Amino acid sequence: MAGLRSIDEALALVLERARPLPAEEVALEDASGRVLAASAEARVDLPPFPSSAMDGFAVRSVDVPGTLPIAARIAAGRPAPGPLEPGTAMAIATGGVVPDGADAVVPIEHVRADERTVEVPEPVAQGANVRPRGGDTETGDVVVPAGVRLGPAQIGALAAAGVASVRCTRRPEVAVLATGTELVRPGEPLGPGQVYEANAALVRAGLEAEGATVRALPRIADDPSAHVAALEDGLAADVLVTSGGVSVGPHDLVREAASQLGVEEVLWGVAVKPGKPLFFGVRDGTLVFGLPGNPVSSLVGLELFVRPAVRALQGLADPGPPWRGGILGSTTRRNPARDELVRARSRFADDGTYLDPLTGQESHMIARAAAADALVFVPRGDGEVAEGAPVRYLSL
Repeated sequence: MAGLRSIDEALALVLERARPLPAEEVALEDASGRVLAASAEARVDLPPFPSSAMDGFAVRSVDVPGTLPIAARIAAGRPAPGPLEPGTAMAIATGGVVPDGADAVVPIEHVRADERTVEVPEPVAQGANVRPRGGDTETGDVVVPAGVRLGPAQIGALAAAGVASVRCTRRPEVAVLATGTELVRPGEPLGPGQVYEANAALVRAGLEAEGATVRALPRIADDPSAHVAALEDGLAADVLVTSGGVSVGPHDLVREAASQLGVEEVLWGVAVKPGKPLFFGVRDGTLVFGLPGNPVSSLVGLELFVRPAVRALQGLADPGPPWRGGILGSTTRRNPARDELVRARSRFADDGTYLDPLTGQESHMIARAAAADALVFVPRGDGEVAEGAPVRYLSL
């Protein structure tokens, strides 16, 4: 296949066309996994008042060591009863409001106390165990910037900062279409020449994990009119992903059907193994990916191009792919013409993450891919990449 694009060239062409979708207001309790379209700012100082970091006694640091009368007791969630008078102390719970006049809290385990007095045997530094107002963040500060996917830490931080709703990019809608007369739904009996369809489930799992809403279209046989009708249906989504039918055989009908429907072909063919006959096009803002039919080829295309595109549609600051650094666990031969994504198992050692290539790297061997937790990038060229060489990889 002439004119193959490198992985980086193909990815650049995809991401140029994967512009963020419109934003919508989302209640914070419904925003887990969503991507911020606008930075979220604190509505209050956090903490909103000077608070105690410990159960103990609020004091003036100049009054200790010494024995002090206990003037009041401060519970969390209650206002301080008044300012702390010189030469006195107030019992205070963790999170309680540190009264005016106090500049330190002595932990309860460091004192001797009864109902009326507390003995503080050691000096205490100014500010000890006091959380200052706004010490975490101040009103108007950015708590989470735009382009970040909200996880538990971000949701918790926004809730604490008084944020009730956030502006998020709309979830991408994805249509997935498996093509091929030979395909049978898992669980049904196989006839002669038939195989179970795996790619639609594979793609759906990967894209739902990215926050997309995925609709699986009915599988279609190798019929031109069926292809046109199914693709027309799928083009109503933000992204249409097909599997199979993108090579050069007589039953490879996806590109012709897409052309008839006005899809602009942006690229066809990437210098990668597996996954060379990848198709990408656009119609009226809808991104169209034609993945190869071999399941591992579909997996590679999904990881290298489709998932980054779906992340980019949500406005993620760095859509990926999220390459990591590791160490090759065994010598691996290069492919002279194409970069290769090798399935591997990772293992951890003091000096880094080792990637051990699996046996059985053919593009149809999806069952063996279940044992892999990484795709290792082996650059094209002559010879081998030696055991112990630094490599980059994608975590599966």
